[in-house]
Amino acid sequence: MLNSSNRPPRPNLTGPIFLYALIDMFGLACVGIGASWFAAGKGALLAGFPSSVAEAVACTAGGVVVMLWAVARILRELAKQGPAMQAKFDAYVGAQHPDRANQSTDSRDN
Repeated sequence: MLNSSNRPPRPNLTGPIFLYALIDMFGLACVGIGASWFAAGKGALLAGFPSSVAEAVACTAGGVVVMLWAVARILRELAKQGPAMQAKFDAYVGAQHPDRANQSTDSRDN
């Protein structure tokens, strides 16, 4: 197993982040299904869907919208972890790079 003290801290995977990641994957699947029609001229991943240009455009555009929404929510959840992550990073820098510990706090003050 990797020694966790030798790597920089990472954000915690919370339930909402996981849920938004699943929603993002659904949006990616919609983009793939819609875009497959443009590549093959018919529904290549699902038989009979999309069956027209309108369905392909709607599926692709809807997938992009869902993906953007989910990514924005993931970034918002990660931002909530910001203060705790900053404290963990400062502790990591202090332990792993003591010569740079004061530089990281000084650069944020400017």
